[in-house]
Amino acid sequence: MMGKMNIKKKEGLTQAAFIVMGCLTYSIGLNMLITPLNLYNGGFMGIAQLIRTLLVSVLHIQVPQGMDIAGAIYYILNVPLFYMGYKVMGKDFLMKSLFGTTVISIFLVLVPVPVTPIIEDYLTACIIGGIIAGAGSGLILRGRGTAGGPDIIGMCCLKKRMNISVGQVNILLNLVVYGICLFMFDIEIVVYSLIYATVFALTVDKVHIQNINTSVMIFTKKLGISQAIMDQIGRGVTTWDGEGAYTHMRSYILFVMISKYEVSQIKQIVHSIDPNAFMILTEGSTVIGNFEKRL
Repeated sequence: MMGKMNIKKKEGLTQAAFIVMGCLTYSIGLNMLITPLNLYNGGFMGIAQLIRTLLVSVLHIQVPQGMDIAGAIYYILNVPLFYMGYKVMGKDFLMKSLFGTTVISIFLVLVPVPVTPIIEDYLTACIIGGIIAGAGSGLILRGRGTAGGPDIIGMCCLKKRMNISVGQVNILLNLVVYGICLFMFDIEIVVYSLIYATVFALTVDKVHIQNINTSVMIFTKKLGISQAIMDQIGRGVTTWDGEGAYTHMRSYILFVMISKYEVSQIKQIVHSIDPNAFMILTEGSTVIGNFEKRL
């Protein structure tokens, strides 16, 4: 019992570390590379930036130099989404969403915005900033948390088995934000912001490995692996009887479809029963049919 509690505590600390590191990485990518060029994020963060621009540039509210209040505005905008996350995903998801959104809002306020852009070339800044910020957002999701906004919406869509990823939700919400930007800024700002948003969304889906399907074939001479997979992971397993062409010894062939997030778990199960089992893992498999997306 104590062993299980220690494993659960260790897993919780690991997830919290992923979330904090992801929040910091995202804030660095956005504040230090994108914001100095007056480019705009998509989704709720983009809305927060637009409100920030209205308050600072139009209403002339005084803000300390190098500080961006978009993070605080972003937190306020997320309050209604916390309720949605709680209703669809449950209390545990709500707590992690609160934790992630609070941490990222703090980092967005504290991470300084350079007066002079670190990378002055717009295209280069969009690509590097998109990769850094997208990797940060992906790390947050790998910690089974969210940074609010599109992350909460995307995870709720996955829970409802809607065929849409977190990155795709980002792209859809970006269209709304950049449609507003078209009426407020030069077309150049909108184009480069779109480039950044696209790189960001693609990076999120690459880092957020739950979106990567993985097919697994297992060749073993021992019984019990298929039952262990069904009991511990809850995935269906298809089995065949086989025979080694060289040894003519009987073997069992198992096939199972999982998400990449479950790869380490299935490796542990197989190794604990048959350390000599032969496994083939193929990432990026397309699935048509009743395949449950895990959160």
